[in-house]
Amino acid sequence: MNMTTQSYPVKTELFASKAPLEWAIVNNGTLYTAQIPIDQTGAVVAGGIEAQTRQTFDNLVHTLECAGESLNSVLQVLIYVTDREYLATVNKVYAEYFDAPYPNRAAMIVAGLAREEMLVEFVVYAAVSE
Repeated sequence: MNMTTQSYPVKTELFASKAPLEWAIVNNGTLYTAQIPIDQTGAVVAGGIEAQTRQTFDNLVHTLECAGESLNSVLQVLIYVTDREYLATVNKVYAEYFDAPYPNRAAMIVAGLAREEMLVEFVVYAAVSE
């Protein structure tokens, strides 16, 4: 049996990136997204790791809502930070957005992200009702 799955982008109001990417793609009941701490103008938000983490979460919530979902649909979060010390702040904000049972997650400390001023990025997988 040859089954073809259809991928489709999620239309959001996030800043239209000049990079060749979609903010989210859905395929076979799973939403795939990477979220960064940018505002409506495409600028990385000021205010340090807490402000950037909140902006990243706000962008994630917006993207999920555009797909007809919520944070309750999130299966896994991969957190990238540029300094190990940022994880305590990310964890504090994370606990404000998610309730138990929490999504599976991993946290990585990286030398840098795509934009030098970015301190955090999330890669997220969520279940989508199709």
